Amino acid sequence: MTEFWESAFKDKQEMWGSAPADSAITAANLFLEKGLTNILIPGFGYGRNARVFTEKGLKVTGIEISETAIALAKQHFGESITVHHGGVGDMPFDSHQYDGIFCYALIHLLNETERAKLINDCYRQLKPGGLMVFVAISTNTPTYGEGIRLGKDWFVTKHGVKLFYYQPESIEKEFGNHGLLEATEISEPAKNIESKPSQKFWQIVCKKDSPAK
Repeated sequence: MTEFWESAFKDKQEMWGSAPADSAITAANLFLEKGLTNILIPGFGYGRNARVFTEKGLKVTGIEISETAIALAKQHFGESITVHHGGVGDMPFDSHQYDGIFCYALIHLLNETERAKLINDCYRQLKPGGLMVFVAISTNTPTYGEGIRLGKDWFVTKHGVKLFYYQPESIEKEFGNHGLLEATEISEPAKNIESKPSQKFWQIVCKKDSPAK
C-alpha cells in the first residue's frame, strides 16, 4: 500500500486538487462550534483538508505515510505544521491528547483488525469531551460491488486497492463502543465535477465522554 500511494503522488502530485473536501469544511465548523482547537489529522496527505482548519485558526498535527505527500505539504505550510511520517498502524506518534480528530477516506482502506486499532488509537488520543470525525465510503456509492470480492462489503479494485464499504450495521459494530454520536450519509463532492464524480460516504462523529469499553 505504501508503494501504491508513493507512486500515485509522484505521478499526479496534488491529485485531488487544492480545495478541501466538503466534509472537512463541515468538520472544521463543528470543531469551532464546540471550542475544539487542537486537531489531529491521520492520513494528512499533502494537506488540502488541513488548510480549512488552519485558516479558521485551529492548530493541526498530521500523520502521513508518503514522504512525497509530506514534501508537498511543506511547500504549503513550511514548518508551521508537524506531520509525523509513518502509517496509522504505528500510532501513537506522540503522547498528546487532542481536542478533535479528522480522518478522511482512510479507514475504509484498512482490514478489520487495522480499522479496530485505528479507531481505538484515535479514541485514546482524544481529550474527554473531544470529537473524532471519520469519513468512510458507503455501500450506497456507485462503485460498490466492483472488483474482486474479499468478504462482506470488502472488495479489491482493478488498481489493487482494498476497500471496505460501510453501512449502518458495520458503523454501529465498529464505532458503537467509542462514543458514537451520529452517522450521516453524504456526497463527496457535494456537486458533481467532471473529473470527480460524486461518491457516497458516511460522516461518522464520536465523542469521548468516558473510556472505551
